Amino acid sequence: MMILGLVRLMQPVHGYDVRRELLSWGADQWANVAPGSIYHALRKLTDEGMLTEVSTEQVGARPARTTYRTTPKGDAEFEELLRKYWWEYAQPVDPFQAAAAYLPALPPAEAAAALRNRARMLRTSADGMRAAMDSEWMRGSKPVHVAWLFERVIMLLEAEIPWCERIAERIEAGEGYVPMPFPGHEVEAAPSG
Repeated sequence: MMILGLVRLMQPVHGYDVRRELLSWGADQWANVAPGSIYHALRKLTDEGMLTEVSTEQVGARPARTTYRTTPKGDAEFEELLRKYWWEYAQPVDPFQAAAAYLPALPPAEAAAALRNRARMLRTSADGMRAAMDSEWMRGSKPVHVAWLFERVIMLLEAEIPWCERIAERIEAGEGYVPMPFPGHEVEAAPSG
């Protein structure tokens, strides 16, 4: 959806410009768009009839640049995906959730420290996004909905901070934390509280 949407927005557009724009949005961090996969995705979307190659040009020793445009099939696919993601909810894939399932595999002191560190990192990320929202970069060159997206991410980050701190406190208080034994590893006992 991200690539179809950008081609549609910027068309006719070179793959390089699609890549540059996606990276400027930080899409590699929040949209599962790996920079190295963008050209492959453009070729695949072309093979599937969702994009068409308008031209290919080469200037000097630079690599050839192909210009793309969406097809009616690509426009329809973009609109279908856009509406799907606006109107449906899917639990996001979060590697932290998988790690949290094994929280008792960490010694209590490390588990509490890791949670406090996560809270600090979340706070730092929220502060950085808040500074970006207040910057001339945001006010002067971005549409208002980009600030709204930043606001959403800040709220999500800030919602997790108290949870991390509360669970760290519970672990430190020995509140039901039972370390998970793994063969060949010593397990540090939870503090009794």
